[in-house]
Amino acid sequence: MEITYEKSTTKLFDEAIESIKKELQERKFGVLWELNFKEKLAEHGIEFKNNFKILEVCNPQKANEVLSKHIEVGYLLPCKMVVYENEGKVFIGTAKPEKLMGMMGYADLSNIASEVEWILIEAIDAAV
Repeated sequence: MEITYEKSTTKLFDEAIESIKKELQERKFGVLWELNFKEKLAEHGIEFKNNFKILEVCNPQKANEVLSKHIEVGYLLPCKMVVYENEGKVFIGTAKPEKLMGMMGYADLSNIASEVEWILIEAIDAAV
C-alpha cells in the first residue's frame, strides 16, 4: 500500500516550495503552517544535512465537510505536503488522504478523501 505520492523536480528547494504554494493556492488550498526541519534542528545544535520542509495545507470547505461528519478525523488534518532534498535532487510529495481516511474506516468520507487526494496530486504534478 503506497501511502505517499511524490515527484522529483529540477527546481531548487526554495523554488519548489514557492511553486507548490502557488499551485495549492490556485486550487483553494492555503498553507496554515510551515516547519523547516533543518533550521529547527540547528536551533538545538543538531546538524541535519538535507533541506526538509513540511507544509500543513487546508481547504476550509473540505475540512468543514469532513469534521462535520466525523470530528475525530481531525487527528489527520491538516494535509501535509513535504518538500525535501536528497542526494542532490528535490522532491515534492504528500501523504495520500484516501489511504489515511481509509484507515479510519469511514466509508462516507471516501469520495471527499479521493477528491482532496486528486487535487493535491494535481498540484504536485503542476509544481514540478
